[in-house]
Order: sequence, then structure tokens, then C-alpha cells
Amino acid sequence: MACRGTGSCWAAIVLALLSMACSAPLKKLSPLITMEQLLWVSGGVIGEVDTYRIPVITYTPRGHLLAFSEARKHSASDLGAKFIATRRSQDGGYTWGPTAFIIDDGSAPDGLNLGAVVVDDETKNIFLVYSLCAHYLKCAVASVMVTNSSDDGITWSIPRNLSQDIGTTMFAPGPGYGIQKKYSPKQGRLIVCGHGTLDEDGVFCLLSDDHGTTWTKGGKLEGLPFKQGKRMGDFSPDECQDSCGNPYIITTFKDVNICFQPYELPDGTVVINARNQYFYHCRCRIVVFSTDGCDSLPLQNVYFDDGLPDPAVAAGALFKDRVTYFVNPSNQNHRINLTLRWSFDSGASWEPDTYQIWPQASGYSSLTTLARNIEDSNSLFVVYEKGREDITESISFVKVSLYGTL
Repeated sequence: MACRGTGSCWAAIVLALLSMACSAPLKKLSPLITMEQLLWVSGGVIGEVDTYRIPVITYTPRGHLLAFSEARKHSASDLGAKFIATRRSQDGGYTWGPTAFIIDDGSAPDGLNLGAVVVDDETKNIFLVYSLCAHYLKCAVASVMVTNSSDDGITWSIPRNLSQDIGTTMFAPGPGYGIQKKYSPKQGRLIVCGHGTLDEDGVFCLLSDDHGTTWTKGGKLEGLPFKQGKRMGDFSPDECQDSCGNPYIITTFKDVNICFQPYELPDGTVVINARNQYFYHCRCRIVVFSTDGCDSLPLQNVYFDDGLPDPAVAAGALFKDRVTYFVNPSNQNHRINLTLRWSFDSGASWEPDTYQIWPQASGYSSLTTLARNIEDSNSLFVVYEKGREDITESISFVKVSLYGTL
């Protein structure tokens, strides 16, 4: 197995052992879109909102689906006033309830940035973490906010400011979803990852060991040069995603954002898949893994995944039934060609077969899974920015059957 960078040899050995531990052969994948519909259309069509961006999707404790987006009131800009919009499906994505605006930042010139959603499967709470004043435009203090739903996403609490817990250094969670650790160490911990300003870009994590009552800062991976403006070729991990296996499975800003997607492996390792903002080393994804529940993100645990070409964008990652899935616009230079990839060795390598979801303009994406029934447990659910000319045209939802059945 070839090594791809600092820490990758050790990672490859661990991941290979994990793969060998599950000796049963994996079923051949043959992805097929079995359903697609637009959730939001920009241009004042829904709620007189100018632009919908930054899609996020999650399962709920009752086995339903929740989709979120930034509803940008007056323009497509990352700046300006916004809502957080949500829609809910109780039948596996076939029908969706009307759009609800659950957060409103009024007329703020530097409004909210949609962050990350994380489900606590023990308490059945859903937490949505987002930021305010991420660009420091006509505002001096950034804040991380959290709201939660205890009724499966129907209603949401008054947002709580976490500044007293974690300070006011700018932190933009996600966009995407966080995880609750299912395995030791730190079993039950809630983990949300995100990034800072361009001058201090890097991967940072927020942790809660008391089911979201309090939050603390966890591991971080700083950009280089440290606390300096970045330029092309610098090391600047950005938006990221944590991903983990879904408990319902029936088998054993963006000018300043970085995207992180985290997921947990069966040995308790948390893998964070991050946007490579300035294409350090490659036009591909940055990967860092933590063996201590994201208390630390050691530099020696970083590698660059040449098997995941990427134009610097928020992407989706998920570990499900011993398979790692990844979705992004698979192009080194342009946000086009939304593609699903999969790995049978926990991301150490990626299968040569891929599945194209949309060939034209495609941007940020997020994915989740359900197991309400056999059909859903054999499917992935993806939301993504979709257009013919521009990614801001709409946000689409697709259901992908993993084994090619309608």
C-alpha cells in the first residue's frame, strides 16, 4: 500500500487491519438515482429569498430527514442578512413539508453562517451550531450560537451564545454535520468541527461530553504560515466534515470558509476530511485523523488524498456498513461534476468506479442515511447546490440506491 504523505503509512496500516477484521465479502455497489427533487430555488421564488446556499442534511432520532440551508435575503453574497431555512420529510424524502425559517438575523450586514447539525442519539436532541459576524464587517465580535430541537426538528429552542464557554475567536462550524462518538475513547461525545478566519485558517473542533449542555474547544490544526494572510500554495485546511455510521443502519462563508467532514471508524478513530483552500501539495482533499476523540489533531496524522480531486469546496463524507462514501464536485479547477465515490478500506484507497450525480454546475453537498426499512438502509440521501450555469440556482435532494434497484 503506497504512502501518500505525513502519517499516511501508519494510517494505512491501521485502516488495513480494520478492513481485514471484517472478513465477510462486501456486496458489489452499483449506485442509481431513484428520486430527485428541488428543495429550494433561488431568485425570490420561495419566501422572497434571493439565494439559497450551503445545504445540510441529517437523519433524525425518529428516522426522518431534515434539510437546512442559508436563505440569503438580498443577494448571493456570503455577507448580508439571512435566515436558516429547513424542510422536513417523514417518508424517506418522497415528500417534504413547507420551508420554515427557524433563525432570522434581521438586517445584519454580516449575518449568520449556517454551520453544522449533530444528533445526540442518547437524548434524542438535535443541535444546530452556527456563527455570527464571521467576516467582521461592521461588527467587532464573532459569536458561535447553538439551538436545539427535542421534538425531531419540528420546533427549535431560543439560540444560546457560547462565547462564555469558548470565547469570541471566530469559529465557523461545518458546514455539514458533526458526530456523536459511538465507540471508545470518549464514547457519547458530541464533536463539531469548523474553521477560523483566513489569517488563522485551520481545522478546529468543539466538544461536548454532557449532551450539549456545555461545550469546550478541542483539537485544532493550524494553517501555515501561522496567523498570517494566506496565498496560493499555503497550507490552509478549511471547511470539513465529520462522518459516522448511522445508528439506524440495519447491518453489523463562504469567502472565509473551510469545509470539514468528520466520521468515526469502528476502532474509535475520527477522520476529518477537509477542504484544501489554497491547494497545498495538490488540488485534492486534506485528511486528518484523531485517536483521542478530537482532543488533538496531530500534524503527523495529516495526509493529502490524491484520490479525491477537489476544486476547494464543501463536500460530504459518511462511513456506513464498512464502506466510506464521499461526494463532491470531482474536478480540480471548477465546481462541476458532482460525483459519488466509495472506499472499502476506510479511505486508504478509493474504488476506480464512480457515480456521477450531476455533470454541470454543482457546489456544496452533504449526505446522510436512514434505515427505516430495507430500501432506505440500502440508500444514501444527498443534498447539493445544483445549476446549469451557476451553483446558486437551486438546492436539490437525491436518493441514491447503492445496489441499483428502483
